[in-house]
Amino acid sequence: MSIYDYAVKTRDDKDFALKDLQSKVLLIVNTATGCGFTPQYEGLEVLYEKYHDKGLEILDFPCDQFGHQAPGSDDEIHNFCVLRYDTKFDQLKKLEVNGDKADPLFVFLKESIPDDPKPKGIKNQLAMKSIAKLTGAAKEKGFINWNFTKFLVDRNGKVVYRFGPTDNPLDFEDKIKELL
Repeated sequence: MSIYDYAVKTRDDKDFALKDLQSKVLLIVNTATGCGFTPQYEGLEVLYEKYHDKGLEILDFPCDQFGHQAPGSDDEIHNFCVLRYDTKFDQLKKLEVNGDKADPLFVFLKESIPDDPKPKGIKNQLAMKSIAKLTGAAKEKGFINWNFTKFLVDRNGKVVYRFGPTDNPLDFEDKIKELL
């Protein structure tokens, strides 16, 4: 299977086929509005504004599996992002990324690149160790550890990078530019 074989739900519960994004570079992110990493929306928006016209699409999937940090309806989450971070990219329907109810797209992404890279810097390493101890979030190999795990997909639909929650989107801008 390829990423183009999947469909997801828009926040108004309509089917959206990823094949409609063929030839685009995709940045797929599980997000939360009440997380310490939520300010990453600023970097995501910078990338979107800079590269959307060149073929970048950001697929934002709210997920409430980690510390109940994405409460509210899909529209409430969208309004928060627009009002707080002036996002222009849309949020899709809230979903689960781990466990028996994990969305098939995220199962595919995790199978493509099973583990987050090691966090850069001692502060980020300690943050992720603390998250793992407190939550036991990554119970199985390949599980997504926390909010703001990011997958970068090339124009051919190949998942080429996985970035962890502590990876600021602006820190891998060069990888996006290479793919565009």
